[in-house]
Amino acid sequence: MPSTGQIIDLSVLIIDDDIRLPTANGRAVRAIADELRSRDVAVVESFSEEDGHSIILSDPSVQCILLDWNLGDDDPTTHAKALWLLELVRSRNKHIPIFLLAQRGQISSITSEVMKQVDELVWVLEDTPGFIAGRIIAAMRRYRDQIAPPFTKALMQFAQVYEYSWHTPGHTGGTAFLKSPVGRAFFNYFGENLLRSDLSISVGELGSLLDHSGPIGESEKYAARVFGAHRSYSVTNGTSTSNRIIFMACVTHGDVALVDRNCHKSIEQAITMTGAIPTYMQPSRNYLGLIGPIYPEKILQEIINSSITNNSLLGKSKPQALHSIITNSTYDGLCYNVPRVLELLGESVDRIHFDEAWFGYARFNPLYKNRFGMNGDPAKYSGPTIFTTTSTHKLLAALSQASLINVRDGRNAVDHARFNESFMMHSSTSPQYAIISSNEVSAAMMDGLGGFTLTTESITEAVAFRQMLRRIWVQYDSVGDWFFNVWNADVVTDPATGNYMSFEDASEWLLVNEPSVWVLHPEDKWHGFEDLEDDYCMLDPIKVSVVTPGVSLDGTLKKTGIPATLVTAYLDHRGIVVEKTTDFTILFLFSIGITKGKWGTLINALLKFKEDYEANAPLVEVLPDLIAAYPEHYKNCKGLRDLADSMFEQMMKSNQTQLQGQAFSKMPVPDMTPTEAYSRLVHNEVEPVAVMDMAGRTVATGIVPYPPGIPMLMPGENAGPDGSPYLKYLKALQEWDRQFPGFGHDIHGVESDKGTYFVYCLKKA
Repeated sequence: MPSTGQIIDLSVLIIDDDIRLPTANGRAVRAIADELRSRDVAVVESFSEEDGHSIILSDPSVQCILLDWNLGDDDPTTHAKALWLLELVRSRNKHIPIFLLAQRGQISSITSEVMKQVDELVWVLEDTPGFIAGRIIAAMRRYRDQIAPPFTKALMQFAQVYEYSWHTPGHTGGTAFLKSPVGRAFFNYFGENLLRSDLSISVGELGSLLDHSGPIGESEKYAARVFGAHRSYSVTNGTSTSNRIIFMACVTHGDVALVDRNCHKSIEQAITMTGAIPTYMQPSRNYLGLIGPIYPEKILQEIINSSITNNSLLGKSKPQALHSIITNSTYDGLCYNVPRVLELLGESVDRIHFDEAWFGYARFNPLYKNRFGMNGDPAKYSGPTIFTTTSTHKLLAALSQASLINVRDGRNAVDHARFNESFMMHSSTSPQYAIISSNEVSAAMMDGLGGFTLTTESITEAVAFRQMLRRIWVQYDSVGDWFFNVWNADVVTDPATGNYMSFEDASEWLLVNEPSVWVLHPEDKWHGFEDLEDDYCMLDPIKVSVVTPGVSLDGTLKKTGIPATLVTAYLDHRGIVVEKTTDFTILFLFSIGITKGKWGTLINALLKFKEDYEANAPLVEVLPDLIAAYPEHYKNCKGLRDLADSMFEQMMKSNQTQLQGQAFSKMPVPDMTPTEAYSRLVHNEVEPVAVMDMAGRTVATGIVPYPPGIPMLMPGENAGPDGSPYLKYLKALQEWDRQFPGFGHDIHGVESDKGTYFVYCLKKA
């Protein structure tokens, strides 16, 4: 069959035990399968309900299902097995064509409800195999066209034209690479399809990203529908750029922006570029150092007005805030009750921007109802204008750098024409079409039942991991021993019955489907955020923080403990790379790509760490790369437990966990705006200053410790006196890096030279 720009090869699943039998029905089904194969259709044969179930769950490439209505030893009065498979398919995919294989004598058992779920009835002994195969192929083509989003469909169809290119890019569909040995290696690695899809903006058939025309424009309309927005914009260079686009469209020099101090550094950059004046909203922190929400009382109108009035950067002018930015969810998975935020913050500002880089899946599962910016029906919305930015490449399935801006117009909206001026300012005239396509496909994967199915699977796997880890922890704790714990409620309540139970004993259904078990209730101690309004904040179950021993609920350190960074290094040596490590937590993201084998291996590795820790296993065996890199430094530290004890002793001595909380809980004094500080940097009116000499100095660049990548000091802010929490925290980290090479900290804005931290500060007048 000739290629027609299809997205994937044609594939059909036949679930019929008769296909193996020497009967008239078996011969007829085999003839249909043979006819399909002769037309280049891949045929997957299944002979039982159990095998069919497994294939349906594991093979999304199937584009049509032929299901025997009388499957095996199925009860002929109920057809329970076939009916169960039919319902399974439709619970996951409303659109895939299903052909029910039946005989004339079975027609009375096929109800109207069954007929609504199938596309066609096939009388295998009456129609010819060629005719039935043709009907199947036609149905698959309709299905393929139905699921293909507009830009991806147009891109793949264009690639099938095999045109001679006289425009950029210069590799012209990959042919340039074939003229060089290294180029051919590159071509072979990435494949012809990717390179033929790397096209120029000169290809008018595909539209333009800059004026949102053609299939690209249709793709953005498609994404807007899926994500519940009035408008969507596809961004090809990350959510950092998406955030800057929104700021550039909403504020300019001297305008007031309300800024979550728990913001990504791209917000710092946006403030610097626009010249806006930040007035900060202070988030909370708990005993583990995890960043929590901005409490509702911190965003009351009178508090916001007071913050603007007391903002020394505004001088005598106290204008109203034009824009606000809040991180939702936080890196550690804490998400807001968005209607409550809109109710409170909406009294002070007409535009509310939610940085949801790590939360793009929220709309597609009822567990997250009211927890994301584009919640509810966009047609019925009235309120502040809402912007959300989503890194579709982070926890959805897009390629790196793919991002979406979603807009729900409300008060003081920025119309498309004005917004697009900022969009064009930050967008390339030569976008990578594969990124645009992956953005769109990520939306398509979330559309309809697909989004619910995929997100539910992620939540279910995260719940299973949490419960298993918790059971192991309880087992060890009951005999006074230690193990890794997981950060979530110890006890949950079933709202339907009022019964409460331990987290590890709760039903999977309750933990997967009931939001209240993940809410940070004010009476609970586990989360560490005191006096928090009930239902205001919820923990996202797929963001799993594993807690290492050593810290108490009041934030004090215990007599012994295990720094999380050591566990992370151990896991890395075993081929397990984590998302984020703090002093006593390790974050694992249960994205839609997670598998039981993946988290089962993680459980085994954590058990192995405990075994090696108890045995004080030689470092040369468990961390050979560390010993190879720093043989002299660690020559007196023989075992894993020795190193853990040494690290924990330093943490107790430096008090760095508590210093971190203090540094991020006290707002620095600004000496000038971030824009003014950047101007001084550009003109080289700066100098590197050792952290020991930074007292009273104004920083020229943001100081952003990783993790979690949140500014501790913004450009233009004062480092404070020698005993300020910012300098004490930096000194503690500096001393740690000196004592434990290989476990150093990554701090944006800090350069380390022979163990000494240096920061660019403004030159003294």
